[in-house]
Amino acid sequence: MGANISGVTPEFDRSSEPRLSDLPENCVALIMMRLDPPEICRLARLSRVFRRASSADFIWEPKLPPSYRAIARKVFDEITLRKLLKKDLYAKLCRPNLFDGGTKELWIDKNTGRLCVSISSKALRITGIDDRRYWSHIPTDESRFHSVAYVQQIWWFEVGGEFEIQFPSGTYSLFFRIQLGKTSKRLGRRICNSDHIHGWDIKPVRFQLATSDNQQAVSLRYLNNNPGHWSHYHVGDFKVVNPDVSTGVKFSMTQIDCTHTKGGLCIDSVLIVPKENARKVVESE
Repeated sequence: MGANISGVTPEFDRSSEPRLSDLPENCVALIMMRLDPPEICRLARLSRVFRRASSADFIWEPKLPPSYRAIARKVFDEITLRKLLKKDLYAKLCRPNLFDGGTKELWIDKNTGRLCVSISSKALRITGIDDRRYWSHIPTDESRFHSVAYVQQIWWFEVGGEFEIQFPSGTYSLFFRIQLGKTSKRLGRRICNSDHIHGWDIKPVRFQLATSDNQQAVSLRYLNNNPGHWSHYHVGDFKVVNPDVSTGVKFSMTQIDCTHTKGGLCIDSVLIVPKENARKVVESE
């Protein structure tokens, strides 16, 4: 009898083995708090428990910048903000969001958690913009705003603007996105009209920024990039220490030497991005 008993292979009830879905939802959520957003999203696909846990507000609020409420109010109304889960708010803010009548765009940089802002030419102060002898707005698919300002010829060149918000703390770089020449498409091919390019090699353009806390930057640059190629001209950097206080930024590019005319220039936008990730953002434009 002993031999018969010793030869029996015990059978286990596999349904009693622990599974991931048996973990308490609050424990899963506490684990997810320590993970990055891409890791949280991957875990959420494992089961319904993980998916429910991944929606907890206390997981996502630390992923948002401290000034996220002020940033979100630029693009969402109060009713929408109250309805959104922090997970959904994070996802929306990480995508470009148009505001101010479609003339500005902002998003959160996933790598740094800081703010990126793009300001279209239509939101800039351009001297003489209403005089069609000098300036015109050109529709194009080469701009995120689908329009650029083009100056054919002018004596007094002055473009400026300003922006204010509670920037997350860190150092930011500011650029003008411009192009020599006017591009268009003919028979499906991109062509550049460089007939009106002149004057930018005689005297440099003055790029300038100033912040509400008295930071300043000035640079003088000749516009000598290849016609038909968009270039980002670096104006300068500014540092934000306190994210609870709004920082105003004024910026400009001018060439007001009236001894000669200049022209043949497209202005697309002004870009404000975290300095440490500026190259990557600029290259993606």
